[in-house]
Amino acid sequence: MGLMGRKCLYPVAAWVFATDLAWGESLGNLAQYPPKGVDLTVTTADDGMPRLEPLTIPLASGRYYRLNIHCPDVRDDLTGWRIEMPELLRNAHLRLVTVGDIEVHLQGLSFNAIECDEVGSAHVSFVPIKPGTYPLYVGNVPSALGRPIGEAGIQASGKFVLGSFVVE
Repeated sequence: MGLMGRKCLYPVAAWVFATDLAWGESLGNLAQYPPKGVDLTVTTADDGMPRLEPLTIPLASGRYYRLNIHCPDVRDDLTGWRIEMPELLRNAHLRLVTVGDIEVHLQGLSFNAIECDEVGSAHVSFVPIKPGTYPLYVGNVPSALGRPIGEAGIQASGKFVLGSFVVE
């Protein structure tokens, strides 16, 4: 019997075909070291609104990146910022999240947000896979607005800014 339970007239050809599919060459390395560093700084404007620098981040599909998220002027939990990029993460191969000296090796899994509730930086290493324009949301930490901790999405009653990732 051959493929799909049928008698195969060409057993050697079927084996070569199946072997070729199983051990085919990859179209690229999803973690070609070193990753290209991309900086995103989130600060607080005089009017209390979050400010992103840069507002738009260009990326190339298939390239390995390390997004360095810097929060240099956060004072506490209630004045911190929540950073969300779910559409980009759904269309990327996620490798690593680093906060301080702690590394979380995700290898393709995902997360919902990063909250900056004290001065510091977080790093996300990933490979964007699908071209497109993906929103980047930075807004109040939900608990600062009386919302449930960890609530995702735009906090419409709070202060927020929308940026974007443009993957070519």
